[in-house]
Parts: sequence; structure tokens; C-alpha cells
Amino acid sequence: MPIVCPTVLAENPHSYREQVERVQLFAKRMHLDFADGIFTPSRTIDLDQAWLPDNLEVDLHVMHIAPGMEAKQLVNLKANMVIVHAEAEGNFVLLADKLHEAGMKVGVALLQNTPVKKVKKAISHIDHVLIFSGDLGHFGGEADLELLKKVKDVRKMKSSIEIGWDGGINDTNIAEIAEAGVDVLNVGGYIQRAPDPRAAFERLQSLIH
Repeated sequence: MPIVCPTVLAENPHSYREQVERVQLFAKRMHLDFADGIFTPSRTIDLDQAWLPDNLEVDLHVMHIAPGMEAKQLVNLKANMVIVHAEAEGNFVLLADKLHEAGMKVGVALLQNTPVKKVKKAISHIDHVLIFSGDLGHFGGEADLELLKKVKDVRKMKSSIEIGWDGGINDTNIAEIAEAGVDVLNVGGYIQRAPDPRAAFERLQSLIH
């Protein structure tokens, strides 16, 4: 069953706490974005400034050029899953093995122009593929529904894999994205910037069920 997963993307600890508290009372799963200002044009809080709410599953989306350098901090955060980018540098398999040994799932995100075949060799180490259609390091962006063709390609590669979408989800496109086979619908601005975040979340949930 698809799930709506509110996103947190914060430039400072105060904003981080505000965003987490804004959604943690109604969300079942949360997507936390971390950007290093190198892989991304902007920077968020650092991993060592993060804390995870203990009442729900938390996924870490690490938009860093060298996520392997953060392996110890990632393990210490004890999240449900860590998602790194296929375009990042370093030994992905080594990092994936460390995270799996710590009891965490491992995901890989694909930027708009990155083909699915990029992850083929490492697919046995991957639990989740994130189709990225957003604006790196920022809320917003548009959902490029042409990227939905990647969902079928990923599923053919590994039928049991979980597939996520990040970027531009709103009440006009969420049903189509879910119906295409996306399991985890990561939503930032539509929820975080809504006058009533809970109502926005519940509207999205109703549109996929």
C-alpha cells in the first residue's frame, strides 16, 4: 500500500525542529533531507545536528558528494533507511554493507538524467530506489511524470524492491504517481507550507486509497 511520507529540509536546527514537530503527530514515516552544499547548490543542517523522532520510521536522504565519509554518523542515527545518490562518489557497496550490518535499509536515488541501468550492478545491495524529480536542496520543483517510466524498469530489475518518488507531489498528480507503482510518496512543500499540514497530508492519503 503506498504511503505519504512528509519531508523535512532545514537550513538550521530551529527550522529542523519546527518541521519535524509540524508533521510527527500524524505521519507514520518521515523523509529527512541532508544536503552538503557541494553535491547540492544549497546546504542543510549537518548530520551531527540531527535527531530522529522515536515514534515513527525515518528515512535519511543524504545528498552528499561522498556519503561514505559519513558512515559512522549515519549508523549512529539508527534510521529505518539511508538513501544516497547514484551520482555520488565512493564505494557504495562498502557503505551499504555497513548500513545493513547496523540493521538499516539502503536506498539509492536517481537524478532526472541518470538511467536506471546505473544501479544494475549493485541491485542486490539495494532495498529502495528513489526516483528524484525535484530541485536538489530545496522544496518545490515540478513532478516530471515522464520519469515514471523508470518505475517499470526498476521493478523489472528487482521485483521486490521498494520504489520512492521525491519532487513536486501535490493533489493533482499523486494518484497518477501512486498508480504507476510508487510505494513511498515523499512530500515536502505541499505539506510543510500548507495552512493546515495535517489536512494536506490527509487529502493526499485519501487520493491514493
